[in-house]
Amino acid sequence: MGTSALLKAAGIGLGDEVIVPAYGNVEIAEAVVSVGGLPVFADIDPGTYCLESEAVTAAIGPCTAAIVAVRRFGGAAGLRRVHEVGSDKGLLVLVEDDETAPVPAGEIMQRQAQAAYLSARLRGVDAPVHNEGHTYGQYVVRVPGNGRPDRDAFARAVRAKGVRCSVPVKTPVHRLPEYRRDVELPETERAADETLALHIGGGLGRRDLQRMVSACNALGGLLVPAF
Repeated sequence: MGTSALLKAAGIGLGDEVIVPAYGNVEIAEAVVSVGGLPVFADIDPGTYCLESEAVTAAIGPCTAAIVAVRRFGGAAGLRRVHEVGSDKGLLVLVEDDETAPVPAGEIMQRQAQAAYLSARLRGVDAPVHNEGHTYGQYVVRVPGNGRPDRDAFARAVRAKGVRCSVPVKTPVHRLPEYRRDVELPETERAADETLALHIGGGLGRRDLQRMVSACNALGGLLVPAF
């Protein structure tokens, strides 16, 4: 059952506010609007990219009826606390997955092994924060430096060396014209400017991983933060 159907079945409707993340796909906000609700955006934890419990607490108001959290990139650290915050307030709490289809256990184990290899060797980027049960639907790193310009330049450079990568979230939902909100979400915006997904899984072998490490580490020293 989709998010909109779950919200509707729970009686969420016209005038109800639903707390959602802005870092991610627009489908969650669309689901809230489709039942007549109003999406309210809360900030994320910078290590997990999931909703942050204190930010959720601050976003709760008299019209809040539900929270929709998302397991981001295969990780869900901190969402138990978000669930507790919502339950304590008597709110509906849904936890969605950003992977659209079930992933075989063998694929997850392969991703986890590749992620462990990369995280132990990468020096030119900030590796993702590991947490128990992380499935690494995407291996998302942060490119240190001056935000989006350096991240985009870094992406072009590693692609030129044969490394597949993509920007996981190009524009936070609260900055899209149809959902624009005057809200402060510093961690969301920083993540959108700095994150890059290095493609793992599939048929990648040790040589592919070594190329990825070499490309990233060679570029890392070129990125100097602005003062």
